Amino acid sequence: MTTPASPAGLRDVVAAPSNICFIDGDKGILAYCGFNIHDLARQSTFEEVIYLLWHGRLPKPDELASLKAELSANRELPAGLLDLIKAFPRTAVPMDALRTAVSALAFYDADQADNSLEANRRKAVRLTARIATIVAALDRLRNGKELLASKPELSHAANFLYLLNGRVPMDVEAHALDIALILHADHEFNASTFAARVTAGTLADIYAAITSAIGALSGPLHGGANEQVMKMLLKVGAPDNVDRFVAERIAAGEKIMGIGHAVYRTEDPRAAHLKRMSEEIGKRQGDTKWFEMSRRIEDLAVAELERKGKKLRANVDFYSASTYFMLGIPVDLYTPIFAVSRISGWTAHVLEQYANNKLIRPRADYTGPSNLEYVPIDQR
Repeated sequence: MTTPASPAGLRDVVAAPSNICFIDGDKGILAYCGFNIHDLARQSTFEEVIYLLWHGRLPKPDELASLKAELSANRELPAGLLDLIKAFPRTAVPMDALRTAVSALAFYDADQADNSLEANRRKAVRLTARIATIVAALDRLRNGKELLASKPELSHAANFLYLLNGRVPMDVEAHALDIALILHADHEFNASTFAARVTAGTLADIYAAITSAIGALSGPLHGGANEQVMKMLLKVGAPDNVDRFVAERIAAGEKIMGIGHAVYRTEDPRAAHLKRMSEEIGKRQGDTKWFEMSRRIEDLAVAELERKGKKLRANVDFYSASTYFMLGIPVDLYTPIFAVSRISGWTAHVLEQYANNKLIRPRADYTGPSNLEYVPIDQR
């Protein structure tokens, strides 16, 4: 008996119930635990969103203060892990280094063997706090810079920028990254989140699940889109070159990176917020070149797609590229920054998987030969 064939890549197949994230791609809706992403981006903070994803509700003042204190207290890395990171080749790809560091981080967690809800929540705090520190440390060490101690008074976003760049960021810079972290915090059963849930479904520990997620995120079809957008902007170089560049790409039938999304059939609801932050940071820094280039590319690409009957818009990666660049973030750290945010959603999904666990074991649509006759090796 054969099983019914499923869509390629399991596209639109419902794999499990979840209370964490809702997406309506046709209407351009994204919500975390019932809260519209626009409201969260305008009014919330990343720390509030972390609490929301883990607990299914917004925190009370004392609960938020407690979470901030826990994150701050767990930012520093174990000495043994720092020794390991220092031994990495300076040429190591940041995502590969992050994957290895997070896997090794399990060795230094006193709760590693405890799979209770309380222990896993403590591990989720440590992971969320330390992934940001790891990413900043990787960049400073490969550039021969000394590591910095965290500043407990800074927010998660501001402290990361401080650890990375060596200066306390301007309020607009910290706010921009805070919004970016909110916008990237979760996106339902994307490849990395599903990988985390599959691993957690075997009752492997949370570090194994997050290592699986980072491995999936490292693939170019998942986490690297804003990296490619920035490389495109750097190639264009100046606003005066945009029209010719877009015309040549369209004539060659090539895709404009950052335009369109696999889920959204209308505007990506996250894109507008990063577009605004890209413009604000450019104005504050006195150089709007990267924003102006991005806006012109978007206008030309969208107009051409509409002419062809396609209603595609800029996605979250399009304006996050210029935003990150102006924040002083190296291009090859863009995907690790994704992990700095998405760790909140990954851990939320792992906790949800553990709470009502069932081994994830789909079937394959076998398309190979059948009824073959075995031929002994001396007769082949």
